[in-house]
Amino acid sequence: MNSDFTLAIHSLTLLALQPDRMATSDIISESAGVHPVRIRKVLSLLKKHGFIKTKEGTGGGFIFASELSEVNLWDIYKITSEGALQPKCPDSNEKCIVGANMQKVLFSIFLGAEEHLGEYLKNYTIKEVVHHINLEK
Repeated sequence: MNSDFTLAIHSLTLLALQPDRMATSDIISESAGVHPVRIRKVLSLLKKHGFIKTKEGTGGGFIFASELSEVNLWDIYKITSEGALQPKCPDSNEKCIVGANMQKVLFSIFLGAEEHLGEYLKNYTIKEVVHHINLEK
């Protein structure tokens, strides 16, 4: 799993906590502790998939565009990290039974793991993440 996944959840949660205000990439990047360019890359993905809206110019920025309970973590994983669990196998000896088949076998196993991860992540929405953040106050 890559950091774009957690940055996307971080961004959406921050926007969800201020539903009536726009947030700039600078504000979000400061909260996440990363460079604004990294956040803008993630925000671009979120916008492309309809999770957020943008407004250009003075007073502009990003705002949540969906219902909090309709955006689950699997939706976010799919646009930021799908396939991240695939094993990285070195070029193996094709003349060896293990070397010739290891990548195919591991790919099948890890594909199953990602499917299980998806079922688990579908149980959590941005609304629940916001709820847990509020509990930590």
